[in-house]
Amino acid sequence: MAERKRRLVREELTEAALSLIAVEGYEHMTIERISDAAGMSRRTFFRYFQSKEDLIVEFLGDVGRWLVEALAARPTRETHAVAVRRAFSGFVDSCTEHPGRVLRFTKIILADPSLRGHFLTKQSQWRAALAAELARRAGKDVNADMGPSLGAAAAMAAFDTALNWWAAHDGAEDLGDLFDKAFSQISGALKAI
Repeated sequence: MAERKRRLVREELTEAALSLIAVEGYEHMTIERISDAAGMSRRTFFRYFQSKEDLIVEFLGDVGRWLVEALAARPTRETHAVAVRRAFSGFVDSCTEHPGRVLRFTKIILADPSLRGHFLTKQSQWRAALAAELARRAGKDVNADMGPSLGAAAAMAAFDTALNWWAAHDGAEDLGDLFDKAFSQISGALKAI
């Protein structure tokens, strides 16, 4: 019950922020305005987020953990390329469930240098976690063999390229299709693990 309440409060704050961004723009949005719009105190805001940047990037917050768990759950008989693609497919599919919201978030993140920096930091964390899981699956030491790190970097590059293309074209193409196209071009890096 507590986790459900926590999630609802986070969602209300996020929706308030999105509404404000649509009217005022990201740079003019303040923590006070977000809190007021959500009917909450500034103190409540800080219980859930450290900054307005964290609020915007939050929807990506658990992606790294989720991707690693999804990859770890893939059958070991799958090739690394297939396992990684299927691990990413759940996240890509969740993005397409709410394309308008995800597209707005993505455009905001990519347009603002500070948010883009947060996003790249998150991607770096995801890449390291994916590399460790790929190494585990292959029975290798991630610190002694760069193959898993290269494979994780290639997968993240495919994801980032597809996401950027999708946002730049206002979601005109399906994000899953774009990721499939990008991923098919880099899957060779995963075969080398």
